[in-house]
Amino acid sequence: MIRCFNHLSFLLLQPQGIGSPSVYHAVIVIFLEFFAWGLLTAPTLMVLHETFPKHTFLMNGLIQGVKGLLSFLSAPLIGALSDVWGRKSFLLLTVFFTCAPIPLMKISPWWYFAVISVSGVFAVTFSVVFAYVADITQEHERSMAYGLVSATFAASLVTSPAIGAYLGRAYGDSLVVVLATAIALLDICFILVAVPESLPEKMRPASWGAPISWEQADPFASLKKVGQDSIVLLICITVFLSYLPEAGQYSSFFLYLRQVMGFSSESVAAFIAVLGILSIIAQTIVLSLLMRSIGNKNTILLGLGFQILQLAWYGFGSEPWMMWAAGAVAAMSSITFPAVSALVSRSADADQQGVVQGMITGIRGLCNGLGPALYGFIFYIFHVELNELPMPESSAGGSVVAQYHLQQNSIIPGPPFLFGACSVLLALLVALFIPEHTNLNVRSSNWKKHCGSHGHPHSPQAPGEAKEPLLQDTNV
Repeated sequence: MIRCFNHLSFLLLQPQGIGSPSVYHAVIVIFLEFFAWGLLTAPTLMVLHETFPKHTFLMNGLIQGVKGLLSFLSAPLIGALSDVWGRKSFLLLTVFFTCAPIPLMKISPWWYFAVISVSGVFAVTFSVVFAYVADITQEHERSMAYGLVSATFAASLVTSPAIGAYLGRAYGDSLVVVLATAIALLDICFILVAVPESLPEKMRPASWGAPISWEQADPFASLKKVGQDSIVLLICITVFLSYLPEAGQYSSFFLYLRQVMGFSSESVAAFIAVLGILSIIAQTIVLSLLMRSIGNKNTILLGLGFQILQLAWYGFGSEPWMMWAAGAVAAMSSITFPAVSALVSRSADADQQGVVQGMITGIRGLCNGLGPALYGFIFYIFHVELNELPMPESSAGGSVVAQYHLQQNSIIPGPPFLFGACSVLLALLVALFIPEHTNLNVRSSNWKKHCGSHGHPHSPQAPGEAKEPLLQDTNV
């Protein structure tokens, strides 16, 4: 067994593959992984409610919360190990364990959700993919390459939920699970056969004996530096207060549409597609126009304002058309984080980019764990549940809403979203004190070691390149 494992490790570390390492290899890996999960959007929502009929939102929040916290804790260590052992082996590892729960959906729902929670330890494909891209691109090319990876991720989720909903309705959910499993296996085979190693061979032998320090593997290393500069502290508080409800919303909103607002599977898929397309437009064309016309800080404030309106609309909305209208506002609120990253990039010195961007990324990772659990708990304490499963064949959703709303007389149909609006309002008040132009000063001793856990040590990021995908690395 040990000999077989060593042989497999040796093969994975060889620079085999189809062609030279390229961004297109990373793009295909991301597309296949999240296309497979996107197919399961509607079946997952149905199985989640059937498995946990009494506390659906609470259990969803706990599952996604555990997954997010484990990802936050493991991402620096996996990144650091990929600097030593190469990207290909960890691409295979992360894709395999992220997709491992898929076939369990029809075999055992309890094991399916248990494995989803535990898979958070390895559900950090984007960290390895971005390191892969950093290995093979020059600094001036990296922003465009990251944008291509993020756009591919968004495109996979724009198309796959609708395809999965259609196939599930026409042929049953079992076919959708089999198709998703086949695509996940195709992704694994593609990594094994076609993806070449991106880490230069001359770097690997020199790194085999290099120790992995605790600072490289410490997920809280970036957060410890937050209080060293008052402006950095204001930015980080703004990010935390605004992204905490966003992370919770990502984990539960499609379930909320399906089980409380009475959306059909096709309507949920269409909502995801429309929201994804509008968000891409907002983060490219609209963001560029706003940055040039009203400035960086005002763009942040405008994005936070849109987010408050969106969350309040979700919280008080009781009809499907209100959700569609608020979704358009949600697309505009997606400009906030890119604007924050741009402000940090312009304000920090060249040797401080990794420090401040690492802080923001660390805070967002922490929110990915706390947000879903918080939303699930708030749904639970306000008793926002259903007594029975909605009829799956509803088209418009109006009759389902009238028949299945548990709290038709409730003043606030979606309490967590209203809580989120209050949190973002606090973020807006904090952001008012952030100066438009400032010089950030954060001590960065030994930071180069920690940066190695997020990217290749010999491929430093250019200012403003610490970007994250448009949507979240999530499966619901």
